[in-house]
Amino acid sequence: MKIPIEILLVDDEKEFAETLAERLTARGHRVRVVFDGPQALDVLTQRPFDAVVLDLFMPGMDGIATLREMKARQPLVEVILLTGHGSVDTAVTGLKSGAFDYVLKPAKFEELLEKLQAARQRKAEQEERIRQAEARGLMRRTGGI
Repeated sequence: MKIPIEILLVDDEKEFAETLAERLTARGHRVRVVFDGPQALDVLTQRPFDAVVLDLFMPGMDGIATLREMKARQPLVEVILLTGHGSVDTAVTGLKSGAFDYVLKPAKFEELLEKLQAARQRKAEQEERIRQAEARGLMRRTGGI
C-alpha cells in the first residue's frame, strides 16, 4: 500500500494547478492548491506537508521569495520548483535557497511523481534523524533510565 504524499501545490495558472491536483489526487495523494505565495505561506502554517510544488514565476511574491520564507518557517518541508521559463541560473538560485529539485513545464507527470516520492522520503529521513537525536539526548539527561 502506498502512503499518500501531503502536497501543497502553488501556481498562479489556475487551470494547470487544478488539473495537476486532480491527477495527483487520482493517484491517492492529498493535494491542497493555492494560487500565490502569501496564500501558500498561510496554508503552510496551518498544517504540515511532505512536499510543495511551487511555481517560480508568479505575480507579486515570486517563487524564490516564497521558497526562502517557507524554508525559514518550516526547514524540513521539501520544495520542488516548477517553471515554464527554465534557466540554469534560476534553478541554481532555487537550489541554493533550499529547493529539493525543480521541473520544467510542461512537467512529465511520472517525473514529478518520482521527485515527490523522493522529497517525501528525504523529509521522513530527516525527521527520523531528529527523533533519534532527541532520544539520545533524553537518554543522556536521564542516565538511561
